[in-house]
Amino acid sequence: MAARKTKARARTKTKASKNARKGKRAGAARSRTSKPGRKKAARSKRPREVSQDVMMAAWEKAMAPGEEHRRLEPLVGTWKTKTTFWMEPGGPPSASDGISEHRWVLGDRFVEQVYRGTAMGMPFEGIGFTGYDNVKRKYIGTWMDSMSTGIMSSLGTGKPSPEKVSFEARSSDPVSRGEITFQCVVNVRDRDHHSYEMWTRTPAGKRYRTMLVEYERRA
Repeated sequence: MAARKTKARARTKTKASKNARKGKRAGAARSRTSKPGRKKAARSKRPREVSQDVMMAAWEKAMAPGEEHRRLEPLVGTWKTKTTFWMEPGGPPSASDGISEHRWVLGDRFVEQVYRGTAMGMPFEGIGFTGYDNVKRKYIGTWMDSMSTGIMSSLGTGKPSPEKVSFEARSSDPVSRGEITFQCVVNVRDRDHHSYEMWTRTPAGKRYRTMLVEYERRA
């Protein structure tokens, strides 16, 4: 029995010695094939220096109102509104009337909206701003009202036209305490009529229209 154990240990040592020699030969081969100087040193990225003239030109271009801002002109004025809410797909609508005043602010860069009316039988007020970000090259918007302590932010989507501008809006959901997303569309029918729609999805993923605001210019 002792002799068999001694032979087994001897065979194990011999095998380990052979594996060690193979490892050394493989390491030496890798060392021969890897030639010095092949590895490229990581280049340190230095910030590109921009002249003051270039910076000023970029800022002037970013701050200047343009054609995209003038596209919002049909929204400016004082409007009678009819707002319709749906709390769930196929649910009964809730309608209310109001007055909305829209004016240019900050040198015709943003349209300010001040809304007064009712919602769900309660007094309702809201303030919003809509503009065009020359840097992002997208329409943008914010909205605050008396039924929330948060701010809804909107960012343009798709290809805008004089008759239609689409947004994706995000706000806080008081039920889930997460974020809720809306697809919003401004449709301009003519100088005296336009509308604003909001669409969202149920927790199960069913898409439905949750709000429609119809604007008619006051004489």
